[in-house]
Amino acid sequence: MTQPLLLLPVPRQMTLTGGSFTLATVPRLHTPQATLFSAHWLQQRLSKQHIATQIAAAGSTPDIVLALTDTAVGAGFSARQHEQHYRLHIQPSSIRIEAAHPTGIFYGVCTLAQIIQQAGREVPCLTIDDTPDFVERGIMLDVSRDKVPTMDTVYSLIDMLAGFKINQVQLYMEHTFAYSQHAQVWEFASPFTPQEILELDVFCRQRHIDLVPNQNSLGHMERWLKFPRYNDLSETPNGFQSPWGEFRSPSTLNPLDPRSLTLMTDLYDELLPHFTSRYFNIGADEPWELGQGASKAEVEKRGGRVYLEWIQQVYQAVTARGLTMQFWGDIILHYPDLISELPADAITMEWGYESTHDFAGHGALFAKAGKPFYVCPGTSSWNSLVGRTENAIGNLKSAAENGLKNGAIGYLITDWGDNGHWQPLPVSYLGFAYGAAVAWHYAQNHAVELPALLSRFVFEDDANVMGKFAYELGNVYHLVGPDHINGQTAAYALQNSQENMLRLLPLIDDEALKSANVAPDNMRQLLARVDELLAMAAGQHMRRADAAVLMTEFTQAARLLQHGAKWILLASGETDNTAAALENELNRLIVQQQITWLARNRVGGLSDSIARFGTLLGEYRRMKQ
Repeated sequence: MTQPLLLLPVPRQMTLTGGSFTLATVPRLHTPQATLFSAHWLQQRLSKQHIATQIAAAGSTPDIVLALTDTAVGAGFSARQHEQHYRLHIQPSSIRIEAAHPTGIFYGVCTLAQIIQQAGREVPCLTIDDTPDFVERGIMLDVSRDKVPTMDTVYSLIDMLAGFKINQVQLYMEHTFAYSQHAQVWEFASPFTPQEILELDVFCRQRHIDLVPNQNSLGHMERWLKFPRYNDLSETPNGFQSPWGEFRSPSTLNPLDPRSLTLMTDLYDELLPHFTSRYFNIGADEPWELGQGASKAEVEKRGGRVYLEWIQQVYQAVTARGLTMQFWGDIILHYPDLISELPADAITMEWGYESTHDFAGHGALFAKAGKPFYVCPGTSSWNSLVGRTENAIGNLKSAAENGLKNGAIGYLITDWGDNGHWQPLPVSYLGFAYGAAVAWHYAQNHAVELPALLSRFVFEDDANVMGKFAYELGNVYHLVGPDHINGQTAAYALQNSQENMLRLLPLIDDEALKSANVAPDNMRQLLARVDELLAMAAGQHMRRADAAVLMTEFTQAARLLQHGAKWILLASGETDNTAAALENELNRLIVQQQITWLARNRVGGLSDSIARFGTLLGEYRRMKQ
């Protein structure tokens, strides 16, 4: 090989020993029965390199050997790390992967596949000794904020994630499982069916991935509570004032009503048998109106104990079903004196999505109390359309670094769909890939050359263009401020009226404009930079089967972001564009958004998502009058 060897994730230890091994015209791959799937997985990936293999348990001298054998991982590593440990030896005479467990063999195969993808038949001789930092490395997909992916989309994504050694997947559910007695809630959502989950669980287990059930169980229940059948279980049946000042429909169960727990346990009894995981994430985050309605007197009297007692009740229900409970940690952090009273084995999911999030301080609280926890950063994709690269890397990196320092037992990369889930899935690939890398081994991966890795292993781009394109497109948020938590200004603009824009953007004087990064010149810089990046992406040469769809998705997201900048310019009187011209452009973009959506996702939720363009369309019509 003339180019440096790229690997994602970079192994814990790798030594190039000189020379190479030449794969035969039809390499012979020997495997025991227990690792046959890993052999098949490698065979399929080599076939993409036009290398056909023969699999056998024994026979003539093999080119590649998968060997289950006791491999000492060294002092200081846990039993779960030992299961995932592997050694890869490439010598002039053969390739050998050794591990004590089939999981380790699979991870060795993942690494070998990446090497051969670059090297072809002349494979460099080397020795790799590898095991992960975090034994649980997961991805959580939001499948409840309008967008429910097709099964083909989910299968394809999981196959890619398995190659990056991700070993846990969660589908965040509010109303998107087809509960047999609750069709009213999901009938227009195109939910996952019981059969689909059963089959997906098998698909994941083959790839050494744990499919963890995830059903929110306190807040974010608005899709349920809007119906009369469930409304009287609400904390505030008639709605509530949100922390941001607007009036919202009820979204939180009344934790003091025994029927709330009955509803949830009935859902659990139908959902959980479809999973083989020993974990269950019950959510319970962001119960915005808790203490404003039915529980007001008790919260005033007993504070956070009302929430804690709900968690304890759900914990009893989960453990009675033989599972270990996970729950989001945002509320218990408001009551740090109660952390010590959490059930001993309940796993707190410590989440935060800005690069400045205090993973260090929060993790220290759970560590001090002796409570198990995950760190849960995000992809920074939502409310951004094209991502926020620098923030995503900072957030994912901080979670790994501080999670290791404080003894976190897992690392979960979250990918949300707030406000219509307008961003396409490939925008999140950058966060998935970088998060998988730092979760595997922080020291070797926190400073990787991410664009090159994305081009090679995510976009499969022989022109080495798409990684840089996705990386740089995700950084255009720096051109237009002010900074927003969980989003960027030009994306948020698409759902705001002119009045709101003028209120949110400090368009007061030149100094304010300059400091806030919302001067007209900044908007024009964004427009030009996006055009420049799209022109660069035209030189890509992706080998992915979905390359055309992927390029269309990125282009659509970029054009929507540009439209947000154009709207800001119009709202502030700094453009020659007219409301009529922008209305026509937005209508064309809406048509394309629907086409792009249906390439990977089900129809359920699409109308709700598209309806969020209504505010801006209304503004254009008003301004034309």
